[in-house]
Amino acid sequence: MSSVENSSAERDSPDATLPARRRADILRILLQNGQITVAEICARFDVSADTVRRDLDILADQGLVSRIHGGALPAPQLATADTPFDLRMKARHGAKTRIGRATAALIGDGETLLINGGSTTIAVAAALEHRRRLTIVTNNLGLPTAIPEGALRNLYLIGGEIRSGAQVTLGPVSFVGTGPIAADTAIIGVGGVDAAGCWTSHLAEAVMMTAMVEAARRTIVVADSGKFGRHAFVNVATFEKVAAFVTDADPPPTSAPPWRPPAPG
Repeated sequence: MSSVENSSAERDSPDATLPARRRADILRILLQNGQITVAEICARFDVSADTVRRDLDILADQGLVSRIHGGALPAPQLATADTPFDLRMKARHGAKTRIGRATAALIGDGETLLINGGSTTIAVAAALEHRRRLTIVTNNLGLPTAIPEGALRNLYLIGGEIRSGAQVTLGPVSFVGTGPIAADTAIIGVGGVDAAGCWTSHLAEAVMMTAMVEAARRTIVVADSGKFGRHAFVNVATFEKVAAFVTDADPPPTSAPPWRPPAPG
């Protein structure tokens, strides 16, 4: 088909007459699924491959997608603490599921866990079905419904101001009338990871995350590979304070943690 015929077909398509709306829909699908191919977009919107490639190139020029051969991935900065939480839950869903399972394998029965907000920590909670007698303390409003009931001994939600867009509470990591909290493990989702440590973009959440790290005997950081190289507003932990870093791909050299796991035994 010639380029003239392509242009004519695009004008005849109801979707193609509104390219800005089509690109917005492409971006929405991409965030939901974690990736998208040219063939999928062609079939969904009944437009040519050349039109799709132009759409993806425009979105890439706007910093909204990362182009790959035959399709696109979300740009690394899209799924951040300021992204609507429902989109964060859908972005990189497969990677977060794998991270959740790998992290759950590091948790023992009967542990006390401190878990912060975020979609990746919810994936961890959902993967705890084989654990028993856990005590979990969290500021993550989405976490209580994600935890398998059989895994729990006790569940505590930290009080404070509700930040509804991020589905978290913001307040002291403590409870009225009690002394300091002590936990076996802090499971911390972060907004960015580089060689200097772990980062987040929200100051009040950073205060809580730092308090969780300080209250726990060990810290497990969970982050998908889209967080590599992202340097956000506040450093919440250097890697000297992190016992394990669970992710879905090897970090690039510029973002690699400057440590290696201890040898067995």
